[in-house]
Formats: sequence, C-alpha cells, structure tokens
Amino acid sequence: MKLLVVSQYFWPENFKINDLVEDLVARGHEVTILTGTPSYPNRSGFADFYAAPERYERHKGARILRVPLLARSAGPGLLLNYLSFVVTATVLGPIKLRSTPFDCIFVFEPSPVTVGIPAILLRRLRRVPMAFWVQDLWPETLSAVGAVTSPRLLALIGRLVRFIYNRCDLILAQSRSFVPRIAGNCDHPERIVYFPNWAELIYGARDQAAAPEVPPAHGKFTVMFAGNIGDAQDFPAILDAAEHLGGRPEFRWVLVGDGRMSDWVASEIGRRGLGDAVLMLGRFAVERMPSFFSHADALLVSLKPDSVLSSTIPAKLQTYLAAGVPVLAMMNGEGAALVQQAGAGLVCAASDAKGLADAVVQLAGLTPDERRAMGERGRDLATAEFDRKNQIDKLVSWLSELRNSGGGKREAR
Repeated sequence: MKLLVVSQYFWPENFKINDLVEDLVARGHEVTILTGTPSYPNRSGFADFYAAPERYERHKGARILRVPLLARSAGPGLLLNYLSFVVTATVLGPIKLRSTPFDCIFVFEPSPVTVGIPAILLRRLRRVPMAFWVQDLWPETLSAVGAVTSPRLLALIGRLVRFIYNRCDLILAQSRSFVPRIAGNCDHPERIVYFPNWAELIYGARDQAAAPEVPPAHGKFTVMFAGNIGDAQDFPAILDAAEHLGGRPEFRWVLVGDGRMSDWVASEIGRRGLGDAVLMLGRFAVERMPSFFSHADALLVSLKPDSVLSSTIPAKLQTYLAAGVPVLAMMNGEGAALVQQAGAGLVCAASDAKGLADAVVQLAGLTPDERRAMGERGRDLATAEFDRKNQIDKLVSWLSELRNSGGGKREAR
C-alpha cells in the first residue's frame, strides 16, 4: 500500500508513530509522513535537526515532508503551537503532496485532536479513506488537567471533535474504555476498534548494562518513574509519598524524563528537603531506557483521579510490563486493573500518597524471587495483550480493507 501518515510529531521526536512507520516500511509499504518541525517537549533538544534539516528528510525508508511550527511554550504558546500545525499543514500539505500518490491516510493523535483537520482536507481532495488513532480524548482531557475550564469553549471543542470523528472511516481507540467515549461523539460507532499501544522491542531484552547516570544504590530500594513529568501524572502525590518515606534511607525515587512540571518538581524537592531521596536525571533517548530500568526495583505509573484519565492506558505501562520489572500503579481504571489482574505489581488508588508509600514498603518486603515472578507475569501480559507484531498485523488488515472499500469516497455525515 501507499500510505500517508499525518502527525504533528515524528522522528527525531520520540513517539509511537515512529515504531509504526518503521514496521510498515519493513513490510514493504510505501510511507510518506506529513509532520511538523521538531518542537516536543521543546526545540532545544533538536539542535542537530535545525543545523541540518536536510539530513532528516527520510527515516527507516519513509519519506518525511515537514511544515513549520511555532515553538512550544507554557500558556498561550502551546495553543499557538497546536494551531500553527493546523494552518501550515492545511495550506502547505496539499502542495507538498501534489505529486505523491497514496491509498489511505493514517492520523496519529496523541494531542491535539486538531491534527485531524488537515487530514480531512486531504481525504476530501484525494478521495481516499482515513484512519484516526485516538491516544488522547478531547475535550475531556483538557478539562481533566485544567487546561480549559470554560464550559463554552469545551462545548465548542466538543463540536470540533464530533466533526473530525464523523469524517473518519476508521477510529482506533488506545484503550477499551475509550470506545464508548468516542462513540458518544461519533455517528458511526461501528467504525471504532480497540487498538492499544505496544512496548518498543528494545524492552524485551534482558541483562542490560546499568546506566552510569544513576548513582550506585548501596542497598537502597529504587522506585523509578520514566516519562512525561506533567500535570496528569500527579507529582504532588508522588512527592507526598516520598515524604512519607523520607526518614527511611533505604528507599530512593529516581525520575527519568522531563515535561511542563519539571521545574516545579525540582523546586518542590528542594523545598521539602527530599534531595537525598528523590533524584531527577532529565531526559534521555528511548533506546537507553533499558539501561536505566536495570537500576529499578519497581517502575512507577501514576495518573490523577479523573474518570477520563482512568479510561487511559498510559503508554509507559506497556513498556514497564515488557521490561519485566514490578509495577507500582497509583491510578484508577483500566490500567490499574491490568496490573492487578495479572499480578504484575501493586496498585493503590489515584492520589493516594500514603497508599503508594505503603505499597513501596510492601514490595520491598518481598523476596527477590517474588518480585522477579511479578516482573515475569508482566512480561507475559505484554506478550499476550500488547504484542507489537500482532497489533500491526491487525492494523495492516484494517487499512487494506479500507483501501479496497473506497471508504474515503463516501461523504461522512
């Protein structure tokens, strides 16, 4: 197949769509990506790109077409970043793609949902079907994290979401709990399918050399958080849990990653006197994550207590499970249920700092063999539920059906 991928984010940014494109090309499909200039989480990490952008025109055999974006920043700057992709991809996308044939459009939507707007235009111009992978529910997530509080604006965004969903020929939901929520904004619920994230293949490797950036543990029990340091991850509760254990030197917390709350977390660590207990190491390439995980006795995943966030399976959960390290889940909903039912770690309610601290103590009290068994059950779950090859097999089958059905030639209501 000839496929067009529309995504605001792509390599050298680190997102799941990179894996998908690599696998599609390896299977013999011709893939073109319409994306923006790298800006996530900020431009400062992409100096090599901006020094020589011509070196980033292909990735793993896929062709990349980029449109300019305004830089991300807090507050209005983030909104302008989102809107800039809508404008530049809508205006420049058809021009850049004028000599590029494609049978199907695949849209990657972690946030914002507005990535669907230029894709809808291309769907209409080329009369080809469009699949839309929903990683983040709008407008519900905007309300859940406090990004938008105006009921009028949320209602307006809700109408935009409905407009986009109703012009998709296939909608892929990253969790089962997403399906009914998407259906509430879609006139065609029969077009919605469950399509979860997977763990990168590198996490299936064993016996990784330990990352030198992590200080030696000297008998400490290490709880590691890896990923986005943002509002949804509820870092106030995580730091509260660290404070509960602050007087016990045998525990430490290691944070790998960055995000919009990084400065606040660093400030709070100092203010609370947690400098010896909580280490912030910053952001590293995804390829290096197994070497960091080799230091971890437990991997922490957390989400704030909100019904929308509880419907999400955080992408890091599949990664944690595949790593074979026990999971500590401070969250509600589908992700917590997966960990609990598989016996892959310990779970406490979202925002329950005391519960998280107790779970750390409980997990540390288990024998190494008991913790190892938890990790292996996590690996088994990752293989059974989130196998990368099986998931992409299903996706290719769905896209082939779309191409053969000519779905984009029918006008969505």
